[in-house]
Amino acid sequence: MTGTNPPFSTRILRYGSAAVAEAAAVIRAGGCVAVPTETVYGLAADATDSQAVAGIYAAKGRPSFNPLIVHVPDLDAARAIGVFDDAAQALAERFWPGPLTMVLPLRSDAAVASLVTAGLSSVAIRMPSHRAMQALLRESGVPLAAPSANASGSISPTRAEHVAKSLNGRIALILDDGPTPGGIESTIVAPSPVPRLLRPGPITAEEIGVLLNQPVGGAGDAIEAPGQLSSHYAPSKPVRLHAIDRRDGEWLIGYGDVAGDDTLSAAGDPVEAASRLFDALHRADAARAMAIAVAPIPETGIGAAINDRLRRAAHRG
Repeated sequence: MTGTNPPFSTRILRYGSAAVAEAAAVIRAGGCVAVPTETVYGLAADATDSQAVAGIYAAKGRPSFNPLIVHVPDLDAARAIGVFDDAAQALAERFWPGPLTMVLPLRSDAAVASLVTAGLSSVAIRMPSHRAMQALLRESGVPLAAPSANASGSISPTRAEHVAKSLNGRIALILDDGPTPGGIESTIVAPSPVPRLLRPGPITAEEIGVLLNQPVGGAGDAIEAPGQLSSHYAPSKPVRLHAIDRRDGEWLIGYGDVAGDDTLSAAGDPVEAASRLFDALHRADAARAMAIAVAPIPETGIGAAINDRLRRAAHRG
């Protein structure tokens, strides 16, 4: 959270050609802007400019060992940054543009600031499908490093007002194109030498395994990609998981047959739950209750990604 008296007020511009042009001008001048993607709002800066990337870390208060995702407009731009083998090419052809991030070997001639990779020899790359991020990529003419547009470790933003609440006075402007359609961060996979799921997301390990015709392994202990810190996406209040009822002092987020003060999906639809997850956590964090409880979510499909975010939200460090 910013203080009650930030040095300036972050401007919010409604999506359109003029707003995109202004946001691109901020990018080219070395600044940061918040922009929606199909997953959550991202905090974008020129991935080739080390000072601009440092501005992302400063605005978020992000640990320097946590790498950033580089967003690109097309496959040619991705190939200029990462080394693609057959597995990476197959994943790109099937799932790009969309909510899949691939961790690939960094090309020796890649024009990416070392801060983006946090000193690793690999780079996380995504080709987003959202019109606002695509427009900003093409207007600014550079790859964009863009983690979620919130203070590090806090709840990811799915609306412009979430960004403003967390980063007002820390960034120049927010490009507002309404709520994000997906609501949960991208799947992150390292395709080779054997595929490994580094962060669950909208594209499941099962889908990746079927495409590559081999099982998908898990992440190791080392930080290889964004979103791997044990405590992440966290509200300011304690979070209790697998709750089937409300305890005194709790705000209950329901799912399916478990009703609450709010619900991720009364119909028990995991896709709807993913789209509502961070919005619901923001409402719970703003409520007068002293703690948050969340109903059980099935672990299958995109439910694995929802539960991953909830476990990190509940981890108190």
